Amino acid sequence: MVRRTAAPASDAPRATSKRIGALGALLPFLQPYRGLMALAIAALSVTAVISLSLPLAVRRVVDNFSVEDTAILDQYFSAALGIVALLAIGTGLRYALVTRLGERVVADIRKAVFDRVLGMSPAFFEKIMTGEVVSRITTDTTLILSVIGSSVSIALRNLLIFVGGMGLMLLTSPKLTGLVLLIVPAVVVPILVLGRRLRVMSRENQDWIAASSGDAAESLGAVQTIQAFTHERASRSKFAAVTERSFDAARRRIRTRAVMTVIVIFLVFTGVVGVLWIGARDVRAGQMTAGALVQFVIYAVMVAGGVGALSEIWGELQRAAGATERLVELLNSQDTVNDPKAPETLPAKVEGRITFEGVSFTYPSRPGSSALEDVSLTIQPGETVAFVGPSGAGKTTIIQLILRFYDPALGRITLEGQDLRNLARADFRKHIALVPQDPIIFAASARDNIRFGAPDATDTQIQAAARAAAADGFIQALPDGYDSYLGERGVMLSGGQKQRIAIARAILRDAPVLLLDEATSALDAQSEREVQGAVDALSASRTTLIVAHRLATVKKADRIVVMDQGRITAVGTHEDLVAQGGLYAQLARLQFTDGIAAE
Repeated sequence: MVRRTAAPASDAPRATSKRIGALGALLPFLQPYRGLMALAIAALSVTAVISLSLPLAVRRVVDNFSVEDTAILDQYFSAALGIVALLAIGTGLRYALVTRLGERVVADIRKAVFDRVLGMSPAFFEKIMTGEVVSRITTDTTLILSVIGSSVSIALRNLLIFVGGMGLMLLTSPKLTGLVLLIVPAVVVPILVLGRRLRVMSRENQDWIAASSGDAAESLGAVQTIQAFTHERASRSKFAAVTERSFDAARRRIRTRAVMTVIVIFLVFTGVVGVLWIGARDVRAGQMTAGALVQFVIYAVMVAGGVGALSEIWGELQRAAGATERLVELLNSQDTVNDPKAPETLPAKVEGRITFEGVSFTYPSRPGSSALEDVSLTIQPGETVAFVGPSGAGKTTIIQLILRFYDPALGRITLEGQDLRNLARADFRKHIALVPQDPIIFAASARDNIRFGAPDATDTQIQAAARAAAADGFIQALPDGYDSYLGERGVMLSGGQKQRIAIARAILRDAPVLLLDEATSALDAQSEREVQGAVDALSASRTTLIVAHRLATVKKADRIVVMDQGRITAVGTHEDLVAQGGLYAQLARLQFTDGIAAE
């Protein structure tokens, strides 16, 4: 399980990798594109070989510069131009292939992470902020894109140039090559030492970026509440503090990488200058030609440049390793609710018989407080059952367990006699329509929001569902009618209008089981009367569970279940429960003027 991020790795323990091998987790995403990888490596190898051949041409030109026959020089320069042309074509091809590979792999990673997270139960989101998940899908995958689409190919190219250049240096002058090799340990040590520190700093930096994204997403999602309570200054200060922590972590990472770059480049090019000095003395002594010295120096510079580039790319690889770890955490997250390996199948016709058998449940985020205790109840097909009681009594928990957002700690819940844990969630949820207490409106048109309940529905069916939910009138009054964009989270609509859209969505789904969680709580009296009529008609042919605080909406239910502190305290009709006294009668006296009924 991924935990909520409130601070980076430096402030809270997290599982981290001590090696660059964390990038190995990307291999499953690369394997489907082995052909593309092979072409990219081939183009990369060809360009590296062409680059290594250029100093050979330069040596020929230098050694034959004094030759009077200019035709020879023309041939050498023509050959050099041909080599440059091949290098340009090969480099362009390498860029196209590697960049395409990077974009393709990162797109697959983003889809895989989103697919995994989208199927997680609500318990997962009790442990992690959605803003952090978004940060991992965007920021972390961008780092990986930079590595696959650029850094890895540059690293391989420089590695080939380093190895090939060293070999050609050895052939050109074993003496000078031996002097160069004396410098290598001095270059490698700072790369290894500072590279480890850089990886830790990169992970810390990414954690703070994720925390910043999570804070921003939370604040922007509640911007009206923040403004209403004049909390802007405090929210800005909180976001600024987290962002500054991210900047401080980035500054330390940049400083460490800069120091590593300075050390490596200084040592490498100091060695090149020393070798050049000794080589010049050998030329003066006639022990090697000027062209051979120039060739050796060019190879030395290429090797030095390769080492310098590798030192910089090492830092990029460290950052990508940290990003990969974070994405792998999401991909490997263990859920508390999973489909069975061999799911059972429901009957062809689902009637809607639901049974609770000794169900007890506690929310993972509140382990010390029981939400349901030993609840047993059978709901017959076509029956309308209402759940009432004070806040926190367990009414909404009943809805969440029927949808199998959570599994009970004890007991079982069955649909058509089959334990929900033995069924694939998608198989039984398609037989359920939900109107939640806080209706979700997507950033789309009114038509698309209602069609969410049945993607294949026609425009005629959508309008019929809207009329049944008393939503057609206000939708038609919108600037573009059913094609009107409702804004993020339905900001263009009132609370009651959002609920009517959600009810229309459930009506359109036409499922045998209907769950209404405070479905009419935000409606005015006239709209509630209209919608209640539609709900009554809809409930007549299907199993309906209603959660409500307003008893006026549940009086016509076949049975009313009274809940208190996670237990069922009474079951009966409105009249029976009022006559029995107890909690329901107290609630009725508070809501109805005569304490018995109010029309």
